[in-house]
Amino acid sequence: MAAAQDRVVTQLSYGSGCSSTIELRNLAAHAVDVALEGHRGNGSLAGLEGVAGQTVHLAPGARARYRLDIPGNETDTHSWVILRERTAAPPVTLAGSTECREGEQVRRLPRDVAYPMRNPVFAGDVAELRGAMLAVINTAGRPATASACYSAGNLYGVPGEAPGTRELQPICSTWRDVQVPPYGTRNLPVQREGSKWFSVKVRGEAVLLQMLLPAEGDVRTFRVDSTIRFGSEIPSEKR
Repeated sequence: MAAAQDRVVTQLSYGSGCSSTIELRNLAAHAVDVALEGHRGNGSLAGLEGVAGQTVHLAPGARARYRLDIPGNETDTHSWVILRERTAAPPVTLAGSTECREGEQVRRLPRDVAYPMRNPVFAGDVAELRGAMLAVINTAGRPATASACYSAGNLYGVPGEAPGTRELQPICSTWRDVQVPPYGTRNLPVQREGSKWFSVKVRGEAVLLQMLLPAEGDVRTFRVDSTIRFGSEIPSEKR
């Protein structure tokens, strides 16, 4: 299970005209050692270029950039890294970015820091999310299961929390269970066969959910919609 200070940067693309960079900065007045662990989208370990092992040493005030050691003839669009610190006030900042070349132009996509959760959930209308994918990233050493519900918008009543009340729940026209291997990533389409409602419940110790929206251009990359908060429905402005 991820500790409270574990931070993750995901959707790091390599190959097919894309490369990604991870940046660390030590804000402390003393040197620190941190663990920076990289993984491919299939869950396998990925080392850091020019670094032996997973421990990174940072001098006071130092800033350092790293790339995952993925050969140039291979393509992985869903690699990710996790920064592990065990101090109450971690002094190291983490950031990431992906750059993709299209002809003579280079497009840069920032990758924000995210935090794993236990058993995250998501539900909402998909009207504003056509073409989107929901990334399920398992940062733990045990498998996770994502149960996705696609609904045409039909509802049924179930007993509510208060006595004598009922709540409306969507009827799943399609139900899909997906196994996510340790440290692996699975992408779920938000819409299937004209569905109007999408929900997912994940059973896992330390899992990230991220909504991916297609980025403009010919290279198959996604931007992360960080305005969506998981554990609840889509905010009203997204409906």
